[in-house]
Amino acid sequence: MSDLADRVARNLDALLPNPPKALGVAVSGGGDSLALMHLASLWAARQGCALHIASVDHGLRPEAAQECALVARHAAGLGAPHDILPWAWDGRGNLQDRARHARQDLLRNWAQTRGVSHIALGHTRDDQAETLLMRLQRGSGVDGLAGMAPARPDGPVTWLRPLLDIRREALRDHLRRMGWDWAEDASNLDPAYERVRTRQAISALGLDVDRLAETAAHMAAARQVLDHAATQAARDIIAQDQGDLVFARERLSALPSDTRERLVAAALCWVGQSPYRPRLAALRAALDRPRATLHGCLLVQRGDSLRICREWNAVADIAAPCPGPWDGRWQIDGPEPDGAEIRALGPEGAAQTDRSAWRLPRESILSSPAIWQDKRLIAAPLAGMPREFRANCRVLPPDWPASHHAH
Repeated sequence: MSDLADRVARNLDALLPNPPKALGVAVSGGGDSLALMHLASLWAARQGCALHIASVDHGLRPEAAQECALVARHAAGLGAPHDILPWAWDGRGNLQDRARHARQDLLRNWAQTRGVSHIALGHTRDDQAETLLMRLQRGSGVDGLAGMAPARPDGPVTWLRPLLDIRREALRDHLRRMGWDWAEDASNLDPAYERVRTRQAISALGLDVDRLAETAAHMAAARQVLDHAATQAARDIIAQDQGDLVFARERLSALPSDTRERLVAAALCWVGQSPYRPRLAALRAALDRPRATLHGCLLVQRGDSLRICREWNAVADIAAPCPGPWDGRWQIDGPEPDGAEIRALGPEGAAQTDRSAWRLPRESILSSPAIWQDKRLIAAPLAGMPREFRANCRVLPPDWPASHHAH
């Protein structure tokens, strides 16, 4: 095995001390992800782990189909199954942001159908340096400047980045030695994109990629210290009330600003089912008001408590078969009525319940899971109707919020 293969194998060993039965790899056809596919195949063969390959075709460039075919050819040579996941932009919203979220959603759903719990991505040391500079330009704090994490849990899957200590050119050298061709995306030279401008600035200014990546590592170490402080503080000032998180306001206000904002941001991410923190200015503005909506959540300050619950409007259109999971954190158990769906209770449903049986404030009850048959309310477990249905919310992990990171 080559030195590069050894390094990647060690990285995967560290990320997956208990190797799964199957590992997913997202491959675009570029040099980084193709090299990852080959290097991961060596590790998987040694571990007896099946390899599954997926390529997302955003349909934005005519070359995309050829790039997917290139990946399919190399995957076939490794004996690995390859799936192409198509996506079509509807012309709404920011293209780059929509494409990124679509890519994650497609890969996440693909992984579940393939029985894959971990997906490896081809981000390199160069990408880490570029990410640091882009976030510095945006005024990010310690969390943002910590760069991309080697592993990030995301619901049913965990994203892995085993190449973060490896330079882009080393991967291309590996492909050249094997005689593999790869695709060059013309958009990687288009200065209309922020990452391309950042890459060009690194070259023009003679900045050291390794030094920049090391700075991100220092920030990640600093984040661990801040996370530890927040985790310690959380034990004393936060209580979980069904799907809500309730803070003791006076104790929260007495914390250092970073710890306070870190806790509230993490609470918003957990309740709102978002992997990304809200912007700091928006968070501070919300905390200055007795009642505010942010990140798909409602923040209500009454007496000595700050309650963060799901905003009803954010879940009004979310439906799922009953019984089963709903909105990421809830599990509904009970009978299986024909055609029944789990949807938010909402004002119309709340009006059909006995308020004296409510187990939560009105704001929380409106966004709580209920069972509907078309427009007919069958059950609202947190509003006390009826008892044969149960709604259980996922419990905060003991190391929260240290366990929650988006990058």
